[in-house]
Amino acid sequence: MTDIGIDPLDVLKCAHLPSDLFARNDYTLSAPDYFSLWRGLEIAGKNKQVPLLLAEHMSAEAFDPPIFASLCSPNFLVAMQRLSTYKPLIGPMRLDVQTLPEHLLLTVECYGNTEPLPNMLSLCEAIFFVRLAQIGTREAITPSHVILPELPKDITPYRAFFQCDITQGAQMSIQFNLTDALRPFLTSSGAMWDFFEDKLNRKLNELSATASTYQRVRAVLLETLPSGESHIEAIAKQLAMSKRTLQRKLANEQRSFQDVLLSVRTELAKHYLAKSQISLAEISFLLGFKESSSFNRAFHEWCGLTPGQFRQSHTSLATL
Repeated sequence: MTDIGIDPLDVLKCAHLPSDLFARNDYTLSAPDYFSLWRGLEIAGKNKQVPLLLAEHMSAEAFDPPIFASLCSPNFLVAMQRLSTYKPLIGPMRLDVQTLPEHLLLTVECYGNTEPLPNMLSLCEAIFFVRLAQIGTREAITPSHVILPELPKDITPYRAFFQCDITQGAQMSIQFNLTDALRPFLTSSGAMWDFFEDKLNRKLNELSATASTYQRVRAVLLETLPSGESHIEAIAKQLAMSKRTLQRKLANEQRSFQDVLLSVRTELAKHYLAKSQISLAEISFLLGFKESSSFNRAFHEWCGLTPGQFRQSHTSLATL
């Protein structure tokens, strides 16, 4: 997003999603949240031709494993057949691949959500398929027809990109000449596909796995402690849930908010004292304490030493 001049935090704010979302590892969005994210991107980038900007910055190096693996295919047809299997790893969508006498027809539909695909997502999907074919073959392949649930207000630059008719229909679909779909991929690699296939299959099996609430709270605290926002109401708001919901989720993991806060503060305090020359007053501020005396008392309760004693002991060890 930053490559096309859009602040990811603005997107999350417009989408009403947690501000730590992009910092999470292996987090899976629900279908409604996934589509909210795309609507947030549409709102945040309302003055930009975001799909076309994404096309300019699209490269093999930027692809996720399912997409990169599809580039290892012998041609675009096989790439799409493989991608249809792993599409759920990218988002709550299905990719239908139809081989017609003279054409390859790709249709994208969502699941877990009754609304149609967001307009920007439909455009980005169509543009992605074109760019994947072009990157794989190193040729200027274009589709023969594009159907979108909603046409863009300014359709001219998209007609110039696709170089074909764009019409409105119930589902997003894109059609390619079969001869183009069978052109050899210069990126083809059977060995690379063998490497990716097992990993992708495992990912499909692990799709339901999500980060724990403890991990999410910890990530937000690491970012917000220096601003003094360490109370549970502020953290719950950042995670887009109520205080009561956050408490319940932590309780389900046999933890409390104070446990997480204490753990993060203790870990950071020890790091600052042992690994830096930051003053005690500044460390107090970074940990969300209003006064140094409060930090001194708290640290003594945590570790049985004053901050000064802890720092001195680690300084002495370092000089041995």
